[in-house]
Amino acid sequence: MTRPTRSLQPMTPMQQLRAGRLPRRLVQLMVGLTLYGISMSMIIQAALGLDPWDVFHVGVALHLPMSIGVTVIVVGVAVLLAWIPLRQWPGLGTVANAIWIGVATDWTLSWLDAPSSLWVRAVFLVAGIVLNGLAGALYIGAQLGPGPRDGLMTGLAHRTGLSLRLVRTSLEVAVLAIGWLLGGGVGLGTVLYAVGIGPIVQHLMPWCIVPVTDPTPSPSGHLPTASRVGK
Repeated sequence: MTRPTRSLQPMTPMQQLRAGRLPRRLVQLMVGLTLYGISMSMIIQAALGLDPWDVFHVGVALHLPMSIGVTVIVVGVAVLLAWIPLRQWPGLGTVANAIWIGVATDWTLSWLDAPSSLWVRAVFLVAGIVLNGLAGALYIGAQLGPGPRDGLMTGLAHRTGLSLRLVRTSLEVAVLAIGWLLGGGVGLGTVLYAVGIGPIVQHLMPWCIVPVTDPTPSPSGHLPTASRVGK
């Protein structure tokens, strides 16, 4: 261990817990996950198009007796099970991500009504994407483990030898196509999210990373990426 450093560190789950500033990081983690659920609800209620994974979540929820939030949880747990053959270990933040975003989403949808006018829907969409980027930066910056879907992406890239870009694109095209066929909403918001979320997270990340004691890098550690944040 060395002095604290303000950068994302590849860490095992145990190293994440021992890296210092744990109370601050736990609070930031939960704030980030809660804001992520709120932002996801805003984008859903805007009804102008969702990001690929949420197209899939909503499409599945339309065909099962489950709320959108419960669907997010079920899919998150299923993705975590896919980590087993990839020999990856989830961090505390990974498990919290799989559960709490769905809870926060259902809670927000219980009181946030869908706007009727187009301009308010546009405001919901843009504000939701920006808030989603902040939420992702807060969650990633807490350094308590990648989201289930991020871990699946980096794990597949590590095990197959394929590029991260190719694996990410393939996964997101697949879930987008399946979600669209199931009735999930694809539209302008889908494009805006794809174009905007990476730059937003990259811009906010320097202010959101909690400095931790630099651990000995784990040879199997995978860092989350700004291209698919929070989940």
